[in-house]
Order: sequence, then structure tokens, then C-alpha cells
Amino acid sequence: MAYTDAGIWVPDSTILQQAITVEDVLRVPAGTEMSINLLSELISKHKQLVKFRLKPQQDAYEKNIYPFLLAPAKPAYKPDNRIPINFAKYLVDTFNGFCTGIPIKVTSDEERVAQYLEYLDQYNHMDDLNSEISKGADIQGACHELYYNDEDGEIGIAKVDRMESFFVYDDSILRRKLFFVRYFFGADNIEYGSWSDDTFVQHFENRAGYRWTDEAHEHGFEYGPASEFYNNAERRGIFESELPAINAYGKALSEKANDVDYFADAYLKILGPKVESKDTQSIRDNRIINFKGSPDGTLPVVDFLQKPNADTTQENLINRLERLIFHISMIADINDESFGSASGIALRYRLQSMHNLFLVKSRKFTAAIQNRYKVIFSNPIAQTHGVRPEDWMTVKVKFTPNLPADVLSEVQSAQQADGMLSQQTRLGMLSFIDDVQSEIDRLTEEQEEMTARQAQAIYSDVDSMIKALEAEGYTVMRRSDGEEDTAEE
Repeated sequence: MAYTDAGIWVPDSTILQQAITVEDVLRVPAGTEMSINLLSELISKHKQLVKFRLKPQQDAYEKNIYPFLLAPAKPAYKPDNRIPINFAKYLVDTFNGFCTGIPIKVTSDEERVAQYLEYLDQYNHMDDLNSEISKGADIQGACHELYYNDEDGEIGIAKVDRMESFFVYDDSILRRKLFFVRYFFGADNIEYGSWSDDTFVQHFENRAGYRWTDEAHEHGFEYGPASEFYNNAERRGIFESELPAINAYGKALSEKANDVDYFADAYLKILGPKVESKDTQSIRDNRIINFKGSPDGTLPVVDFLQKPNADTTQENLINRLERLIFHISMIADINDESFGSASGIALRYRLQSMHNLFLVKSRKFTAAIQNRYKVIFSNPIAQTHGVRPEDWMTVKVKFTPNLPADVLSEVQSAQQADGMLSQQTRLGMLSFIDDVQSEIDRLTEEQEEMTARQAQAIYSDVDSMIKALEAEGYTVMRRSDGEEDTAEE
């Protein structure tokens, strides 16, 4: 099934074949220059990607819409329940919380760079932005980020949905980024947008055909004013491969609800006596049935017509589909009862598959975040804050999976490693410590304060002893050569 131009799912093999041939990544020969004709062709190809892949995924997450909901209605006399179960939202929100529930930490050993990173993060609410970009990549396989000079003279960062933007790469083995294109429909229902490369940006509109609305001009960012974030090289969403199983689950559950309705509305069967219309009215209203037996002693038969019971088969199908959805997506069902009794290493084994997905995603996102600062630091506005274009190489990115912490085990392991591992490594074993170096600095300060207090206490004790001796008539000889003081009577 696939979307038609009207946005309706239809079981059409031709449309399905078109969906299979949709280009996920747009590529053109190296050295290609942007033109109106090329722009129109690229946008047309991207709209096919939106139609056949991205929109169904976004609708599943946002609107809980699956193909079986749009199937033709059954006849009025048949139960027709449609119960969608939004596994797509559950899978995305669970994995996104696992990846970004603990905010991504971006640091630098260079103090001036670290200060600007902190300022930039606060100015653009980066913890929330990172989480939203991560969620967008989980839904649609990729998400984009746009950089611009805002009205306050600072660098702004905005999330751009993959359904309204795309990158164009060259056809070399390196797949270099050539263009970034964004388009959208304004309040007047007219399509607007822009394209950019490493140096220039130019705007366009579509009024019965695409046309430029300004001349290409410099945007102030080297390497292009946008970055692409994706979970995997194939740019596949977290639940994309599970969509057929999620649809089948909702359909099976709906048919089970239909069977319940069938049972509640079953036909009453009466064999033997003839029942008049007024009798059926009385039976229905009074809920009493009273028939005489026949002269030959045969009793009338009164019961309900029932279709064959497939409850066991349905339950088996529903349970298997649910297991497959979590198994194939590799996202843990954290609401499963078995999770409540698991702890320590057993819990980590249960989360191993999801943690593997996290590791792949963190590597892809680390590269994208480093590219973010490579682009931003190339802008003159950023350089007024004391950073240099090459400072992006000092940026360190740390992802921390949002795992349940067994603090007692972590502390015991760190204590047992004393003498075998450095203090920094041992503190790094503790999940509740966000910044190991800051913790080491605080420990050093506390030890210095304790040493100073101990020295002061010792000095006070010696001074008190000397005063006591002098009070008893002793003469205390103080020496300046470092030897101990002596007392004479």
C-alpha cells in the first residue's frame, strides 16, 4: 500500500513499484551548477520521497494513522472496529529518551572555546534542540539543522524537517555536499524556499513555475549553512521496517473487537415452536422464554447462533506480532513485567540491542555536531566571541545512554579498582558524575582545605602547650633552624 496524490493509502502495485524506486539520497555530477530547471527536478524527486516514505512515517507517529484505518468500510450490519495501536510513537519516544534523556555534553579544553560553546548552547536552547533533532531522525531517518544570523546579531540554529528540505551530494565516492534546499508553503499557499552551497544562498518561489526572487548572495558560513543528522547510513527511521507488523497488529486487534461485538449481537435460534412477531417482541422486552414441549416429548431448541471461535489463534497472532515489533526494531519493551525484576548485568543484557543502536547513532551524531561547530566557527559573528575557525577540532562530544543506574555496584567497583586504575578512570565509572574533571578539582580543593585545617589544628595544639609550660615557669627556647623547641626550668 502507498499514498496517492490525495494522501490516501491504496493497494496499487504500480504505486508500490514507484515507492521502491524512490531516491533516498539525491546526487548530481561533481561541478554541477544550480539552475531553475535543476531545482525543479530535484524538488520533484524529493516530493516523491516525501509521498511514499516520509509522510506515512510522520502520520504514523503524529496521527496514529495506519493503512487498515483507510480500508473500505464494511456493510452496516457488520461490526467494523478500527483500533490503531501507536507503536511508532512508543518506539521513537523510548529510543529518543534512551539517547538524549541525559543531555548531550559538548566541551572543549580551550577555555575561550568552552565559554562560547556554553553561551551558544544557552542562547539556542541546545538540549531541547538536540532532543528534537534526534526525534526527527528516529521518525524519518534523518533531520536537518539550519544556521543563520538573527536580528540580534547572533548565530541562530533551527531544526528543519526532512519533509521540507534535502541535501544534494556529488556522485564521487566521497559524496561531497553540493547544495542544501529548503521549500515550504506560506500562509498564502504559495511555495517558497531557498538553496545554498558553500558560499551563496538564493531564494525562489513557485507561481505556476519556479523562479528566482533575488540574486545569489553570500551567507557568511563556510561549508554551507546546514548540517544533516541521521541514525544510520541508510537513513531509515526506527520503526520504518515495522510498519507492516504494526498495521497487522492493529487489524488483528480490531477483528478481535469485532468478534466481541458479534458475540454480543448474536442471533437467537428457536427450533420447534413457531414464534409470532408479537412473541419476539415480548421475548426481547421481558427477556423471558417459555415454550411447551411437543406431544411426542421433544423439547424446543433455544440457543444462539455462533461463528467458530478463533480466540486462541487471534491471541497467538497478536502476541507474536507484538514480540516481532520489539524484536525487529531492537527497542526494549521497558514496560514488560520482566524488567521490574532485572538488575545489574542482567538488565544491561536486556538493553544490549538498543544500546548497540545507540552506539551507531552516537557516532553519526558526533560527526554531525562537530560539523555544526565547524560551520558556526567559520562565521565572523562567532569569531567576535574569541573563537577561531579551526577551534572546532577541539570540540568534544559525549553521549550518555539513559540507563537505570545501579549506584551501589558502581561505587563498589570503583573502590575495588583503587590502586589498579587512575582516579580519573575510577570516577568515570560512576554514571551519576557528569564532569569527571570538575569532580577531581573539587576533591583536590577539599583535600587542600582539610590539610590546611589539620595544620592549623596542630599549630594551635603546640601553641597551647607552650603557653602552659610558660605558665608553670618553664622557659621555652624557640629555634629558627628547624629543630624542635626545648623547655628549661
